[in-house]
Amino acid sequence: MKEQIKKLANYIPEEPLASVKQRLGLKKLVRLSANENPFGTSDKVEAAVKNWNFAEGNRYPDGDATDLRRAVAEKLQVSQAQLVFGVGLDEIITMISRIFLQPGDQVIQTSPTFSEYALHAQIEGAQVIDVPCDPTTGKHDLSALLAQITDKTRLIWVCNPNNPTGAYTSVVDLTKFLAEVPQKVLVVIDEAYIDYVTQNSAPSAIPLVQQFSNAVVLRTFSKAYGLANYRVGYAYADPKIVSYLQSVRLPYNLNSLTQTAALAALADQSFVASSVSQTAKERENWANFFQEQQVKFFPSQANFMFFYYPGALSLADYLLHHGFQLRKGLQQDWLRLTISGAAEGAELRKLMLNYRK
Repeated sequence: MKEQIKKLANYIPEEPLASVKQRLGLKKLVRLSANENPFGTSDKVEAAVKNWNFAEGNRYPDGDATDLRRAVAEKLQVSQAQLVFGVGLDEIITMISRIFLQPGDQVIQTSPTFSEYALHAQIEGAQVIDVPCDPTTGKHDLSALLAQITDKTRLIWVCNPNNPTGAYTSVVDLTKFLAEVPQKVLVVIDEAYIDYVTQNSAPSAIPLVQQFSNAVVLRTFSKAYGLANYRVGYAYADPKIVSYLQSVRLPYNLNSLTQTAALAALADQSFVASSVSQTAKERENWANFFQEQQVKFFPSQANFMFFYYPGALSLADYLLHHGFQLRKGLQQDWLRLTISGAAEGAELRKLMLNYRK
């Protein structure tokens, strides 16, 4: 066994909702801890899945995800050959780490950010360099990230909007940043929540891949498209990087049912627009609430809010026993809540006010 594996803590998945409800004697439990789409999944996805040809269940799926590849390329206006699909972004993150990292290498990331970046760096024996986010905005401190680059640096992770802070970094700032990063350092821009950005009409870093060969952009169907259970993610990168990713990608990684669901979801942009619109309105309600209550939070452009509350674990426990599960353990005295529908949001804010009395 690799020595670094012995030091890893096992990932503990969230307890199933039904189990939590039974354990706590709850009639209702709203999970706002996993950044899932609270508005469900497109009806077109349900119809497509029900019409899937189950007679093909004994056959391997299209290993190249041909139809999905074509549809995504058309939607993004990019080359089909520059796309790599994975079982959620988890598989893509795993592949990138496996290819580009080895013991002694360094990985730079913002703190806090998505935990899987560091996990896979550790698995490969690389050192993780954490750079604190801007304490006011929660944004990536791009200058500080640049200052940490050494001859050992191989990879920089930029989650945008960042999870868990929700802060968005503009394409203009990312362009300036990439211009300063050495070509030998890969910059991976994880846009899992990019669909929720409303402050900019063209928020994605997709165009930067043509300008910087060391830039990779990641996308997922798990959030705004409501396909978290189907596990579909993809990377857009320079052809040379794509060839590396394809060389380690497991064959037939996306099953046919998953590809069918993703195709249907991509075709229903009205569902995505509705999810984003409802989220943006409720996100503003939360920002106003936190400001009125003088609760520190980071301005979010994602489908979640990250806020500071002394004794946060007690608050989280109170809310859990009243039917709302928030994400804890990301940073001391901070909680992350997934933005829900308006009615649930109003109910949760009322509970928080009652807790403060």
